[in-house]
Amino acid sequence: MVAGLLGLPDVELRHLRGFVAVADERNFTHAAHRLGIGQPALTRTVRALEEAVGARLLDRSTRHVALTDAGQRLYAELGVLLPRLGDALRAPCRHARLRLGFTSLLPLACAGLSAAFESATGARVRLVRRDTPLAGLDTGDCDVAVVRGEVPRDRRAEVRSKVVAHEARVAVVARGAAGAAAPVARRRVLDWTELAGLPLVVNTVTGTTHPELWPAGRRPTLACTSGNFDEWLEAGAAGHGVGVAPESVAERHTHPGIRFVRLKNAPPVAVHLAVPARGAHPLAAQYYAMTSANWPASA
Repeated sequence: MVAGLLGLPDVELRHLRGFVAVADERNFTHAAHRLGIGQPALTRTVRALEEAVGARLLDRSTRHVALTDAGQRLYAELGVLLPRLGDALRAPCRHARLRLGFTSLLPLACAGLSAAFESATGARVRLVRRDTPLAGLDTGDCDVAVVRGEVPRDRRAEVRSKVVAHEARVAVVARGAAGAAAPVARRRVLDWTELAGLPLVVNTVTGTTHPELWPAGRRPTLACTSGNFDEWLEAGAAGHGVGVAPESVAERHTHPGIRFVRLKNAPPVAVHLAVPARGAHPLAAQYYAMTSANWPASA
């Protein structure tokens, strides 16, 4: 590794963080797990740092990793320098705002992710609700967005997205439902196929359920459409048809005119995190990258 700026060794932050993690844990396996990388990659990172500074920092001759004298000195220096460097790097973001777009509900896991993001960057997350297919990302009202269901086919080239969770579905039925939906209102559990032939209320803008999810010839009839979550919910309460929503709606919404009925064998709802494919805000790219380490696997 060659000398860099001002004659200093060409060292990156990942080299220093890797060394500190091993020094903290005294174990490459534990340090690699803490950093979320493979052990071979961490070993190469520490060796590269040793080559850059021209000294052996870790003694690997015993069953337990130990710091050499040079390693002890560097470890002590970095204990002071890295926190100060972190503060310096977060300073430009202290008054920055990242706009996080969503439609009807924000997944609970976003709270932990946003807290980790704010701690790491010093920026703040501002929540923005927009009833658009990409939760405001398509209109420029947000920098990163939570999108339930599939990303619209005609917008896929405009965004970069990844699935961060899957949610079960529930049926939404008016308590005083009449006609074909009346028996459904008294049920506790329904099979997905039992909804075929019933009138369906569909949110055509941000909804995740439409008749095409059922096989041709065994589909619900489209009884009513709406342009946002609130209209859709009221249409269901008014008995215009049966609705289908992510399970999180039942967990976090109450309505005196509605019953939520558990569905069996329903296809899950994919939850995506999306950023613009080009020209994404640097903070949005960082928020997007942090999901793998800060989004619970069970969310």
